[in-house]
Amino acid sequence: MRVKWHGHACFEIVSAKGKVIVIDPHDGVSIGLKRPHVVADIILVTHNHFDHNAVDVVKKPESIVLKSFIGSKTIDDVSIKGIKAYHDRSKGRLRGTVSIYVINVNGLKLAHLGDLGHILTDELVNEIGQVDILFNPVGGTYTTEPDEAWKNVELLKPRVVVPMHYWLPGLNLPLKSVEDFLRYAKKYKVVRLETNTFEVTKETLPTEPSIYVLKL
Repeated sequence: MRVKWHGHACFEIVSAKGKVIVIDPHDGVSIGLKRPHVVADIILVTHNHFDHNAVDVVKKPESIVLKSFIGSKTIDDVSIKGIKAYHDRSKGRLRGTVSIYVINVNGLKLAHLGDLGHILTDELVNEIGQVDILFNPVGGTYTTEPDEAWKNVELLKPRVVVPMHYWLPGLNLPLKSVEDFLRYAKKYKVVRLETNTFEVTKETLPTEPSIYVLKL
């Protein structure tokens, strides 16, 4: 399985069979980053905000699109579960809801927290379950603050954490740096990749819990 980060909360996941999943596509120009250049078989949108819902950028006529999806669905070799959570600490009263996506593909379990705005409840932790790879918003302002994001890591205990939704050069959103998150990291190895892509299988997951900091 190949994972590619297109900046912000947008990830491209390619299964062993070549099925392309894109989560939370943006259009690039609206947020000051490069436009994602990928065509998706499956498009997952965690919530309907402009920096997460640019479906037309990555869509083809036969793409399957799930927007703010709650429930379970299997598409070929990909199993998807959408779980309701909140975009703020006030149960959605400020910014509404988000869908957390739990994806099972090629024997790996991934969780994308979208614009989660609060520390996970026990109920959500149980619904998400044990995950191999966690895509975790860490930049604050619109999502969990860096310390809250780390608490969610401690609750879920993934093998790999991929920080997302933080400030990058060119990004025109007032987010914190990934370094603000990393200073809370305990008992996790920080791996700074020189690329925005990595490949992983169940067999090649790191034995030591790790944080993969990707580079655009």
